[in-house]
This record gives sequence, C-alpha cells and structure tokens, in this order.
Amino acid sequence: MSEARRAQYLEALGIDVWRARTPARADATERSPVPDVGGARAPDEARTERPVEGRPGVDDQAWQALRLEVQECTKCPLHRTRTQSVLGVGDRRAEWLVVGEAPGAEEDRRGEPFVGRAGQLLDAMLKAIGLARGQNVYIANVLKSRPPGNRDPKPEEVASCLPYLARQIELIRPVLILAVGRVAAQNLLATDLPLGRLRGRVHSFGPLNSPFIVTYHPAYLLRTPADKRRAWEDLKFARNVFRELVARGTRH
Repeated sequence: MSEARRAQYLEALGIDVWRARTPARADATERSPVPDVGGARAPDEARTERPVEGRPGVDDQAWQALRLEVQECTKCPLHRTRTQSVLGVGDRRAEWLVVGEAPGAEEDRRGEPFVGRAGQLLDAMLKAIGLARGQNVYIANVLKSRPPGNRDPKPEEVASCLPYLARQIELIRPVLILAVGRVAAQNLLATDLPLGRLRGRVHSFGPLNSPFIVTYHPAYLLRTPADKRRAWEDLKFARNVFRELVARGTRH
C-alpha cells in the first residue's frame, strides 16, 4: 500500500497523521494509535477465506476433525452454559493469527469471535496496518466456550482449551501471532506479569516456538481510549517484526 493511499485510509478512519515538512519514515509520521469505532462492520466478504498463492493449504480433514471435536467438547463445565463453541474465523492459510481470551455473549450467539463494537475496533486496528479480517488473518480465542458473565477463564478451563489453540497454530502455521489482551497474553505465556511488562517484546508459544506480540484488547481500548496510542505503537512493532520474519523466510 502506497504511503499516500495509506494516509488517506488512516484519515478516513479518524487517525490523525502528522505531515512532516521534510521526508520522513512512515512510522515516524503516524501520530495517533487506533481509530475510534463508528459505522458498520466490514463487509461479509472480508471475513471469507481467501487462498493466498504460494502457500500450502491446511489439511482440511484435520481441520474438520478439530472443528467437530471442539463442537462436541465436554472437557470443562462451560459446555453446559454455552450456546455453541466458537473455533475461530478467517483465512486458514493466514500469516497472521489474532488470539483473544474467550467468546462473549454475542460471539456465543453468532459463533464468531470478535463481533460487536470490540470486533469493529479490531477490524479497524487490522486495517490500520494493511490487514483485513479473513484476508491473510485468522481470528481465534484461548477459550472456545463463553465463560458465564464474561468472567476471566479459570485455569482448568484454559488447560482444557489451550490444546485446541495449539492444534490450530500447528495447522495454520502463522508467521506471527498477535495476542490481544491481558488474559490471552498471560495464558499463552503462563505468567501473571501485567500486560505493560509483556508489550514491546517478541515472545514464543508452543512446540513450534511461534512468535507472538502482545497488545491491548479492543474492549479495553473502548473503555480506556487514552491507551490507543500505546496500542498503535504495538501494531507498528508487530508490522515491523512480521516484515523481518517474512524477509528471513520464517514460517513455522
């Protein structure tokens, strides 16, 4: 995406852009973090799976077996209160994997992660770095079933669900994982360190040592818009790390 087109796009989303009087790097000219949310969601076609040439496809039989296992899972008590399990959505050959904590009420009803205002903001965050839901991006959660009252997941629930996420990562083999929110980050790292101490670093997860970066959850940013600037720094960091990994030919 050209800088002119990108600047026009960011401004359309409500992101302020500094225009330097002398030529400067793109990262240095972008002032605002993450756009405010307004208007409708991205079109449905942006959420469909679109193959990317040159990359192998996911084993469809293995993926469908995983989907069925998650759909019928009774490993923890959450299966008694959920409407349906939520495996994920997007491009199964994606180079980017976004991981949140758990489905909310609307996600539980619709069977898709990150819908509603938080989903709109996540879509805007992705678009700000040239990505789109369903196009080279897959979106999932640590938990596949909604915790009652949207409470934090319990350790035994995470222990039951995390192997499903690990299998998704093994099948998708993303270049980079973006963990959004404290709960997702802490569970992927098995730590209780605060989110602020996990940001700005490249972590790894699972037997493939899949690289991942941490940022704020969109729902938190809706409640605390002052931290959108920090989230924008995280997104630029993630974009730069992704480019470095691609340049090195990294695909786990």
